[in-house]
Amino acid sequence: MRSTRSQDKGGWRTLPAEGRQAPAPEWPLTTPSDRELDLWDELWAKPQAVAWEDMGQELEVALFARTLAEAERADGRVDVKKMVRGYLDSLGLSVAGMNRNRWKVAPAVEGDDEGAAETAAPAARRPSARDRLKVVPSGEGA
Repeated sequence: MRSTRSQDKGGWRTLPAEGRQAPAPEWPLTTPSDRELDLWDELWAKPQAVAWEDMGQELEVALFARTLAEAERADGRVDVKKMVRGYLDSLGLSVAGMNRNRWKVAPAVEGDDEGAAETAAPAARRPSARDRLKVVPSGEGA
């Protein structure tokens, strides 16, 4: 089995496109909310989670999940939202953070025809706030 600690030329680490395959570690903080647990599971399936596991960053990822859940609230404070941005960078979840950590994600491996069909179809995603907006006529002539 190849070491996950190996790095490419120039000190860049290539993370697996399929993400971390193991189940999420045990939640390290006090009792989590349902949203925190959902975020926790999603985060530990990302490619960056391979590096977090190597560096023992379970606590940092849990604090990020807790802070993100708080920032998502409609009445979320601005300082909490700024903390989320810092976590995105430090955990390598933003482009700037990936560059600073010298991480890149490996290209997705094309497999059999079934896998190719899966990659060709767009991934299902939750509708965003932008998706719910409608263009309203300017009101000229109304």
